[in-house]
Amino acid sequence: MSLELQGDLFPARKPAPATPPGFRYRPDVVTADEERDLVAELAALPFKPFDFHGYLANRRVVSFGSRYDYGKRAVETADPMAAFLLPLRARVAELAGLAPEAFSQSLINEYQPGAGIGWHRDKPQFGIVAGASLVSPCVLRLRRSGAAKWERASAPLAPRSAYLLSGPAREVWEHSIAPGEALRYSITFRTLATAQP
Repeated sequence: MSLELQGDLFPARKPAPATPPGFRYRPDVVTADEERDLVAELAALPFKPFDFHGYLANRRVVSFGSRYDYGKRAVETADPMAAFLLPLRARVAELAGLAPEAFSQSLINEYQPGAGIGWHRDKPQFGIVAGASLVSPCVLRLRRSGAAKWERASAPLAPRSAYLLSGPAREVWEHSIAPGEALRYSITFRTLATAQP
């Protein structure tokens, strides 16, 4: 008796473009209870509107370790890394295969409904970028200029997840976050360019 293989009734969709080399993603980096505790700490921080050459963006930020001064085009010292960030920093450092102390800078973004961030690459004074996404989901969009058109990819970021940008994903590709419909926090940790392995 022979069996015939039947084709799928619903053929698979065309696969989404692969994320660029140097991009890594890990869901559930923190538990729901840890997320709740982090959000309580974040809510007490002295957030200020992001100032880009006198233009105030629709997201609010606070930095630890160091911060980039757009007026001076230089990295400046900020308040020391907050103790409540250290366990999360250790987890994203593990994703990068680095010691936690290598991530000497943290930028926390508060995205109210309707806030996003446009296309950009982090300043070259910083090295590897690792981020955690809290409270609500978003899509990290990635693009790079090709010969005839932009090459694009995207990566859904679930609440409590983390991502890493290194190599081409960090140095060649730009990234952005579309405006969201709900409150979202991102906690970004960065190495200094001179501290890269």
